[in-house]
Amino acid sequence: MKIFNTLILSFLLVFTGFAQEEAPVEKTLINPTIMVIPFVKENEQLRTVYEREDKLHLRVAVTKVKEAFEHHYMTTVDFRAKLKQLENKAHMTAQNQQSIKQQIIEISGANIYVEVESSIIQDESGNSSTVIVTAYDAFSGQVLATDVGTTTRFYTYNFEKLTEKAVNAFIKEFMYNIRDKFDQIVAEGKTVVVNIGFDENAEIDMDSEMENGELFSDVLEQWFEENAHNAYFHIQGVTATTMILDEVRIPLVDAKGRNYRTTKFAAKLRNFLKKQNLEVTRDVVGTNIFITIN
Repeated sequence: MKIFNTLILSFLLVFTGFAQEEAPVEKTLINPTIMVIPFVKENEQLRTVYEREDKLHLRVAVTKVKEAFEHHYMTTVDFRAKLKQLENKAHMTAQNQQSIKQQIIEISGANIYVEVESSIIQDESGNSSTVIVTAYDAFSGQVLATDVGTTTRFYTYNFEKLTEKAVNAFIKEFMYNIRDKFDQIVAEGKTVVVNIGFDENAEIDMDSEMENGELFSDVLEQWFEENAHNAYFHIQGVTATTMILDEVRIPLVDAKGRNYRTTKFAAKLRNFLKKQNLEVTRDVVGTNIFITIN
C-alpha cells in the first residue's frame, strides 16, 4: 500500500510539473488611447467646422466613431475638452491657428488620433451619406488605417440617421485594423531619428580613440545596440564629424504603462555621453533628436 501511494504521489508531482511547463505565458494587452477629431481643410478651424449649424451630421459621425472605441474598451480623449484647454491659454492667438490641431494632439496624450470627414449627397434619386475615417499614429503621423462608408440613396432628410448607417458599415473592421497596427507598434517599438554632431571647438570626433581602445563611433554603436528597443537601429552614415541614425526603435510605453517620450530617450543618451566626460546639448523636434558634443 505504501508503495502504491508513493507511485501515485510521484505521478502527481510529474503531472503538476508538466502542467506548469505547458501553462501559457499571459501577455499584458496594452490598449491605445484614441482621440477622434473632425477633418478640417487648410485654413479652417476645428471649432468653426465642428459647430456649424449645417454640420450636425459631422458631429454625429465623430460621436459614433468615438462611442465605438469606447464600447470596445479603448480609452478615448474628448478633443473638445482639449480644445477648450488650449483656448484658456493666453498664447492662443490668430497667428498660431494653423498649429491648433497639432497642439491638441500633443497635449491629448493619445497614441492614435482619428480624423472623421462626413458629407451628404442630395439629388432627385434620394439622399446618401459618406463618412471617411483615417487613423494616424500620434507620435510619427504615419497612417495606420483608413476606411469609408457610403449608404445607398434614401428619400429622407434624416441626415444624422444616414450618417450613423454609414459609420456602422465600416467601423468594426476599421477598429480591428487599428488594433493590429497598434499591437505591431507595441511589439516593434516606435521610430525616432538621431543626429549626433560636434561643435567646431570639440576636442574629439567620431574617429577619436576612447579609453577602452575603441573608436568613439564604435562606442556609440554599442550603446544603441544595448538601448534601442529590441536592439533595432539603422545607421544611415558616419563621418568624422557626424553620425546619422535614420531609424532607432524606442518603446511605445515605459514599465508603468505611460507613453515613453522621445525626450526621455534623448536624456538617456545625453546622460551616457556625460559619463564619458563630454559636454553635450540636445534638442528634440518631433521624432528627431539632435545631439551636439561641445
